[in-house]
Amino acid sequence: MSTQHEHVTQIDLTILMPCLNEEGNIAYSIEEAQKYIQKRNISGEILVVDNASTDRSAEIAKAHGARVVYEPRPGYGQALRRGLKEAYGEVIIFGDCDSTYDFVNLDPIYQPLAENKVDFMTGDRFGGQMEDGAMSWSHKLGVPFLSWCGRVKFGVKIHDWHCGIRGIRKDALQKLDLQTDGMEFATEMIAETSRKGLRIGEVSVPLKRAQNQRQEKLRTIRDGFRHMWYIMKA
Repeated sequence: MSTQHEHVTQIDLTILMPCLNEEGNIAYSIEEAQKYIQKRNISGEILVVDNASTDRSAEIAKAHGARVVYEPRPGYGQALRRGLKEAYGEVIIFGDCDSTYDFVNLDPIYQPLAENKVDFMTGDRFGGQMEDGAMSWSHKLGVPFLSWCGRVKFGVKIHDWHCGIRGIRKDALQKLDLQTDGMEFATEMIAETSRKGLRIGEVSVPLKRAQNQRQEKLRTIRDGFRHMWYIMKA
């Protein structure tokens, strides 16, 4: 079992975490992900993409056994595109390192991908157990609306188009042409996966409140318009 880069070029699983100023929660997220790799007894790595953090996130990530790469260009899409390119896993599961996602119980995402039953698996926060206060009311209204727009435009029956925890097989990833830089990357990934005719799955996932106070990255109106603009022009 490996949780760090040890001159390997192919391993079972990369757990990828885009990171912007998450020093209060990143250690918890990494430790949870490591527990999953150990529990499954598979070869794995924790890969953190530091997206120009101004705090100690990268330092803490390294101290807790993660491999850290740097992406100075700002944006959720930029960070994830860099991380997906750098990942060594045959399966890549990515999720926010703000302690709101459950990295210990990844079987519902990992197993269908590892067994080659699907190419891409995404979470549905609305079908799982969502803690009170884990999502703002504006997002509880906006995400279902934008997800409906995505279903209508692209014909993909995904309920939660913006869930922050997802997985993909590396061989499927290599077929995608992902280009967006910001939060609309979440929409683009589902649309592009569908365009390429890949097998898509969705599974209910829990959403928790962050363990420690953190800087809010989402901008409801700005990010909502970015998703809508992508849906309209795609």
